[in-house]
Amino acid sequence: MSADSGMKASQTSSMRRAAGRPKIGDLATSDVVVRLRTPEGRDEWLYCHSVVLAAGSKYFADRLSDDWPTCQILGSRYCVEVYCQELDLSSHVTALRLLYASEPCSRFGVRGALGILQAAVHLGCPQIATACVDYLESAPWDEADEEEILRTIPCLGPQYECVLARLRPIDPAPVTSIFLSAFRHATSMPSAPELKSAAQEQLEYMLTEDDDAPLLVFDDDIVKSQVKDCVTDLLNRFSGFMSSILTKQKEVSLGGNGELQQELHYLVSDISWVCQILSKLEMMKCLVVYWVGVSSDVVEAVDAVCRGIDCLKTRLKVIEVSTKVLEAIAFGNVVLPTEKRYDAVNVWIGFARRIKPLVEQPEHDGDDDSSDAEAPKINLDIEVWQSLESAIVSVVLTLPSNSQAVILSNWLQSKHAKYPDLTEAFEVWCYRSKVAKRRLSFLSHTNRVS
Repeated sequence: MSADSGMKASQTSSMRRAAGRPKIGDLATSDVVVRLRTPEGRDEWLYCHSVVLAAGSKYFADRLSDDWPTCQILGSRYCVEVYCQELDLSSHVTALRLLYASEPCSRFGVRGALGILQAAVHLGCPQIATACVDYLESAPWDEADEEEILRTIPCLGPQYECVLARLRPIDPAPVTSIFLSAFRHATSMPSAPELKSAAQEQLEYMLTEDDDAPLLVFDDDIVKSQVKDCVTDLLNRFSGFMSSILTKQKEVSLGGNGELQQELHYLVSDISWVCQILSKLEMMKCLVVYWVGVSSDVVEAVDAVCRGIDCLKTRLKVIEVSTKVLEAIAFGNVVLPTEKRYDAVNVWIGFARRIKPLVEQPEHDGDDDSSDAEAPKINLDIEVWQSLESAIVSVVLTLPSNSQAVILSNWLQSKHAKYPDLTEAFEVWCYRSKVAKRRLSFLSHTNRVS
């Protein structure tokens, strides 16, 4: 027999089987009426066949068996009533129709399949239920689908909870692995900007404590060590970039070099982002020690690459990093020697004093088409400026009195004394200085006695 002949014979056989299969709603051959009834008074009649119902549904097999205590007759047919909610009626109709299909099909969309699954469970139709579960496990869900599935599946029984596999809490090991891999992308060179941006955004979300606890808690020294290695690599790249800039500026003017400005912005933006992550991980010390040590070089490199109000976004990113660093020092999270604190606060007071007026410049007229027209509109959140100012005041007040006097003298002589406002530090210094002899008189007495 040829291949064509075999195919035709198979198709003919299938057609005969289909022709011989009872059809739902066929009054001539129906021997059962299924009445679907709802509390609202809906009453749907479907003309069915006992052999089909009993074969595919335990609910109907029980009620059509000789062991069932009562049997209703409607006309010349058996009558089986099914009670369901109004919203579930169409799903029950579909489930009944699927009993007549050659293969149960759950391709009605996620919501449709979920409704049919509920009806199949109610009617005891294991084949249809299995088809629905298989579909739900493989189909994509949107957020509304997920919420509906979470409301429905747990009520159906433990045998259907396999549908929830993609929503279950993950084991700690894979979470840690994903975090470290994403962190490497987030601190790497921007060869794939979209992936890097997504990695940074999701890492922040993983560590955010909102209505839900953070996705992972770092109590593993090995993990912290790997995070620190990634941060060190980033800071080394930044140091190499600054070294190159400081060498080149001795030979040629670098202002207006777009590639250097972009690279500087990428690096400083990454360091600013790393500050947020390290703060949540209580690992700021390595970055604080580094940033304080290179503060003068950072300012020099930024000034070399960014002239005037060029790269204002980059300058503001530098302000963000410095704010986090000085806050860590001011809160006592990172302990540094006096000379380090003095040098750092001096550098960043000067830098902030120069940058703040740039963002406070009046906007250009609408007729001005210069490339800098939009630059003054760039600014930081007011809370960042307030945090920086507060941190500077706190750090200044930790310094020896004479060091404070030098900083306050320079501040009072500056034409930009408006920011940072060191009035609070000035008042505390005046009070401490005035009462110092009286408050510390016991030291002189102790020295004379000794």
